[in-house]
Amino acid sequence: MSIETKARNKRFVQLAVTTALATTALTACTGKTAPSHSYSAAHAEQALTKGNASKAVRHAEAAVLASPRDAYTRTLLANAYLTDGRFASAATTFAEAIELGDTAPRTVISHALAQVAIGDQMGALGTLSRFEDKLDAADYGLAMALAGRPDHGVNVLGNALRGGQNTPKVRQNLAYAYAMQGNWRAARLMAAEDVPAGEVGDRMAEWAALARPEAFTGRVATVLGVQPQADPGQPQMLALSNHPSVDMLAASGEAEPVAAPRGDFAFAEELPPVEAAPAVDDGADVALADAGLAPAGGIRFVGREVVQDTPIQAARPAAPRNARAAAPASAAPRSSSSSGDYNVQLGSFFSMSDANEAWKQFQKRYPELASSERVITKARVNGKIYYRVAAAGFAKTSADSMCRTVKSRGDGCIAYAASRKLPGAIAVVDAGVRVASR
Repeated sequence: MSIETKARNKRFVQLAVTTALATTALTACTGKTAPSHSYSAAHAEQALTKGNASKAVRHAEAAVLASPRDAYTRTLLANAYLTDGRFASAATTFAEAIELGDTAPRTVISHALAQVAIGDQMGALGTLSRFEDKLDAADYGLAMALAGRPDHGVNVLGNALRGGQNTPKVRQNLAYAYAMQGNWRAARLMAAEDVPAGEVGDRMAEWAALARPEAFTGRVATVLGVQPQADPGQPQMLALSNHPSVDMLAASGEAEPVAAPRGDFAFAEELPPVEAAPAVDDGADVALADAGLAPAGGIRFVGREVVQDTPIQAARPAAPRNARAAAPASAAPRSSSSSGDYNVQLGSFFSMSDANEAWKQFQKRYPELASSERVITKARVNGKIYYRVAAAGFAKTSADSMCRTVKSRGDGCIAYAASRKLPGAIAVVDAGVRVASR
């Protein structure tokens, strides 16, 4: 064995020893085996759902240590930090999740808000600018206002309102942006669209107390509905820099180059498993963990102090004079394939954002899916979380034909009755999105 090879092996062993020591430290030297990734992640999710942020942090840190380069797990930990009011740790961890590939809108907005909360307005503006085209106008406009650009936020939210997004969220975010702009008359008028008349004054007083430039932490904490606390920062043992990828190790000479895997894609033939995975209480997803999910009780971008809960009224609140109501979207034409109760599963992915992106690619690859409905189902198989992508609304013969086409091109496919719950399935997290044929 050459001296160079011995040196590489020694460095690689040192990295493994460091990870082992970190695992021991995280378990507080109890002598027990460190919990598995799936166990820790599931318990972190449950703790967040129940509002126990500190417990969620402990479990999420253990999950990250067990699977340090998993983007979903990093996002889970960042959400736990954010809910616990630990903004510095949240900002660091969201940045790592984005570096690992989680660029879902909720992750991006949460990262920007955490940056604002620690006074890094320039960093937040850079984050928002980088992903502007992926973000919802209501969230983007409010985040820009919080990041010190209220004029831009007012412009974005005003355009969204005039463009048809006449919703309480947009209206109240616009009211808040007006307040941060110093336009208190416009803020009061817009807030009055949804806030009971007797409470508008209190709302203005709350916003005025947070209007001082140095109150950036309080503004974000109020929007998110969390209590900020002293933050020692993310534990050093969890830093992404301590857990390089295989490619990084190879480039630095710490490990022999290995063939790069195809990616996080798992072919549909690999799922479902022959037997269902053990039942896990995993019905609720962590807020902000992935695109398109909004579980009950999760973190909201517009907190109680920004969007007022209003009594149910028989009539819809009147729209502002400068806004027009959204016209009802015309129904997309239904293809001949979308006329039954069979689904066609096309692939499985390790994140919701990847699943959404894959759906776009599948539609480009297979024109037959142009007007099909997307169904994304969360599943747990052998301790790992998957997001299964399927096209819905096929007749049985059409589903079989579609799968033959997909398989003939080397891709995976499963045709199954929509009423059938595939092994490992936890819940449908996205359904009914139709794209019209062009």
